[in-house]
Amino acid sequence: MVPVSVPAMTAGPDLVVRGMPRAVVLLIGAASTVVVIAGLMAASWLVGPLFLALVVVITVSPASQLLRRWGAPAWVATAVLVLLVYALLAGLVAVLVVSVAQLAALLPRYTARADDLVSSATAALGRFGVDTEHLRPAASSLDLNRVLGYVQALLSSVTGVGASVLFLLALLLFLSMEASGADARRNAVSADRPGIGIAIAGFVRGTRRYMLVTTVFGLIVAVLDGVALWLLGIPLPVLWALLAFMTNYIPNVGFVLGVAPPAILGLLEGDWRLMVGVIAVYGVLNFVVQSVIQPRFVGNAVGLSTIATFVSLVLWGWVLGPVGAILAVPLTLLTKAVLVDVDPRARWVDALLANSALVAVPERPAAEPPEADPSAGGGEQRDGAG
Repeated sequence: MVPVSVPAMTAGPDLVVRGMPRAVVLLIGAASTVVVIAGLMAASWLVGPLFLALVVVITVSPASQLLRRWGAPAWVATAVLVLLVYALLAGLVAVLVVSVAQLAALLPRYTARADDLVSSATAALGRFGVDTEHLRPAASSLDLNRVLGYVQALLSSVTGVGASVLFLLALLLFLSMEASGADARRNAVSADRPGIGIAIAGFVRGTRRYMLVTTVFGLIVAVLDGVALWLLGIPLPVLWALLAFMTNYIPNVGFVLGVAPPAILGLLEGDWRLMVGVIAVYGVLNFVVQSVIQPRFVGNAVGLSTIATFVSLVLWGWVLGPVGAILAVPLTLLTKAVLVDVDPRARWVDALLANSALVAVPERPAAEPPEADPSAGGGEQRDGAG
């Protein structure tokens, strides 16, 4: 018998289990993915606020770094960072609470108008041959008092999340204090594991660019929407402008979520023409900016395609809820950094996730001419001629 030499398996990160069928490897990977997703869903109360605080600190940390470059002490730079984060969060919560309270006080005056619209719509469908008996359950569900109850519940939840706000503030404080030593920690990791250091740096850079681009476009859209709604006479334009700003962080579908409430309020305040006017204004401003212009900048900033962004929105929204939908792109960048960027063998996944404008097609080397065969006739003729 001829002895068969078995190649030795190398230890370390390049360990390859030989002989295991690829189907088994795929099944193990799929099962591990399900377990991780289930764990994230169970711990969403912790993962969501923690990652939100991390993204906020990553976004505003350049202000602290700028102060340190100007010669400010480290504690001064950290204090400025903490105060900046707290001021942004406090202003957002204050505007949200006041606006939702105003909405709760405004809705009861539209109860009769909503009932008239539902009755008119039911009668119109009845004239087209639709059985009104089947429409009554649906019409009864379109009760503005239920919407008012939802708004009041939202107001109670916003004003009653003291423990969650304190937890988020504590996370922001601790992460802001640790931000001053983040560069030293990343350099220490890069010295021992260069791939991990590069992946972390790419995640931080991509997250900061995405938040910057999204925030700038969100502010532009929010201001334009607020002014347009104020000119159209829609009540609470500040609330709807704030809603447009927040939904701008939700990729692809944020436009629909932002236009629905002011459009319905326009129908209740005026008629269908005012509702169409609101939708037209949002269509010109939000759709063009959020769906045509902004994705090009976001795709170039983070390197993700539109379909990858949409799938990440659905996945993280399902796993972590509203926070996951808002932070879908940064969460995808972190997952990509941990699973793809650190492993050279997984770099092919970049071609599937990256924006088409950023995918580099490798050039094939030019075919070399075949070498002359010494035994060919041409060689003998050259020898003979010589």
